[in-house]
Amino acid sequence: MEAILNYFEHIPSLHRALIIVGGLTIFWIIEGIVPLFGFKYHKWKHAVPNIFFTLTTILVNLPLAFLFLKSSDWVMANNFGILNWLPEMPLWLYTILGVFLIDFIGAYLPHLIEHKVKPLWMIHLVHHSDHKVDTTTANRHHPLESIIRYVFTLMGIFIIGTPIALVILYQSLSVVFTQFNHANIKLPKKLDKALSYVIVSPDMHKVHHHYRLPYTDSNYGNIFSVWDRLLGTFKSLDTEKIVYGVDVFPDEKANSHIGKLLKQPFQKYQRPTMTDQS
Repeated sequence: MEAILNYFEHIPSLHRALIIVGGLTIFWIIEGIVPLFGFKYHKWKHAVPNIFFTLTTILVNLPLAFLFLKSSDWVMANNFGILNWLPEMPLWLYTILGVFLIDFIGAYLPHLIEHKVKPLWMIHLVHHSDHKVDTTTANRHHPLESIIRYVFTLMGIFIIGTPIALVILYQSLSVVFTQFNHANIKLPKKLDKALSYVIVSPDMHKVHHHYRLPYTDSNYGNIFSVWDRLLGTFKSLDTEKIVYGVDVFPDEKANSHIGKLLKQPFQKYQRPTMTDQS
């Protein structure tokens, strides 16, 4: 475990890029072998806006990465944060607990808030407006959302007291897991269900991308499914009933246009309630 943390503390930028590209490539190939849905689409054409937003996410995070490093150095030097206040523990437990807590503050919590606060929901809509959810959808986030997620992760560093190695390890795992649970892959039902008790499985996350409430407002987890189960936001739905997209932005052509997606958070609309959709 020490060797793993040492690696992520000094991981070269090239290796981080390879994790992103490698994950996309692997799940892209698996989607072609065992797809969940037999989409009739031009896969590369569909991927263009999603890859564009993946690149904007990287561009947002790169210049701000030094704040992660400075903050991590500060909490470690000042013995600040939850991990530093707990009794000494084995390194493997320290690592798992750290990743577990960052997953809550840096992913589950902002995701939940984005669904509950209308201006943030408008920003998050870019992610939900994909009508053909596959592994490229994983990082389809408006640049403003990338900043929001960054702020929550930065806040998590102070609250949890995480060294930079744990932050980078979490980010690397997050990329792979989100590519996995967005991937258009069909796992055996029993396997998917078993996985969903610990991690966010593909079928579990697909429910979150259903176009109508209450399913859209469920299954917010990124790596661990435990948060949804503990906090009452877990829902299940037969994958055959899932319809992707957002009911108030049904134009698939517009939702595939980069320029219109960049403007999407600034459009006016009234989000329907569950009563409206019943």
